[in-house]
Amino acid sequence: MNAPAIKSSVFAKFKTKNQVVIRDFSKKDLIPIRHFDFKFNAADLNDKFYLHSEFASAYFEALSIFLTFGEDLVIETARYHRDFLTDPILKQRVTALIGQEAIHSKIHDEWNDTLIEHNFPVTFYRFLAKQVFDHGLLKLPQPMKLSMMAGIEHFTAVLAEYMMKHESVFDLITDDDKTKAMWQWHMLEESEHKDIAYDVYQTLSGSYVLRMSGFALATLVIFGGVSAGAVAIPFLRKPSNLIRPAFWKDAVRGVGLLFGPRDGVFGSTFGHILDYVRPDFHPNDHDTSEYLVYYKEKLLTRKDGLLARYLTKEIIPKVKAA
Repeated sequence: MNAPAIKSSVFAKFKTKNQVVIRDFSKKDLIPIRHFDFKFNAADLNDKFYLHSEFASAYFEALSIFLTFGEDLVIETARYHRDFLTDPILKQRVTALIGQEAIHSKIHDEWNDTLIEHNFPVTFYRFLAKQVFDHGLLKLPQPMKLSMMAGIEHFTAVLAEYMMKHESVFDLITDDDKTKAMWQWHMLEESEHKDIAYDVYQTLSGSYVLRMSGFALATLVIFGGVSAGAVAIPFLRKPSNLIRPAFWKDAVRGVGLLFGPRDGVFGSTFGHILDYVRPDFHPNDHDTSEYLVYYKEKLLTRKDGLLARYLTKEIIPKVKAA
C-alpha cells in the first residue's frame, strides 16, 4: 500500500456522519506570507510590556516560549492534511498558513532569545516543551492533531480579537516598538487565518466528538501548561518576589488583567471561547474583517506604519489545480 493510501485508510477511521456542508472557498481571500526583520535587542526589551504588569506580562512571555512548539505542531499537521484537500483555494490558504506559522515560530524564537538575557527560564522551558511535544502531542494520531490544531487556532483567534478591540494595550507600550510590533503582527495574522484549520478539519472529518477532544487538549495546553509556566516565571527570575509585597500587589492586578470577568483577556472572552462547543460553530461567526482592514491600513499600508518599517517581503502562494 502506498503512502497516500495509508494516509486515507488511517483518516477514514475518524470520518463520521456529522460532516458539515462546506462553504464556497472561491469566495475566500488569498492569504499572503509576510517576512519581517525586527532585529531584537535585549537592551531595548520591556519585560513588563503588558500594561506595566510583571505578572500579566509573564503570561505572554510564557506563551511566546511555548507557542514556537505549538506552531511546529500546526505546521507538521497542516502539511500532512494538505495532501487530502481537493479545493485549490483551500490548499493555497493552508500553504499560506504554514508559511505564516513558520515565520511566527522563527521570530518568536528570536524574541525569546532576548528574554534569556533578562534571566527568563527560556532554555528550561524549551526543554520541558520539547519533552511534551516530542514524546506526547506529536505522537498523537493525525486526525487528533488536526482537531487539536483547530482548537489551538480558536484560542489564538479569541486572543487576537480581544487585542484588536483593546488597542490601548499596545498604545501604552511606548518604549519598546519592536515588542509592540511583534505582538500586533501576530495578532493580525492569527485573525487573518483563523478559519483555515477549522475549514480543513470540517472538510476532512466534521466529527463533533473528535473536535471536542481536540478542544479539550488545546484548553489543557493553553490554560494548563502556559499558565503554569507563567506563574513560575516571576519566581524563577527573582526568588525575592516570594516575599515582596509590591510583587504580590502587582500579581493581584495581573490576575484581574488576565481573568477579570469584566475586561480580562480570558475572563471577558470566556463566552467566545465556549462558543466553540456549538455543533454549528464557525470561526467567522465572530466577524473581525473591519478590524483587519483597520490594522492593515494602520500598520502595513501607511509609510509610517509600525509593521511597514520591519517588513522585508510579502508573497502570495500560487493557486494550483488539485
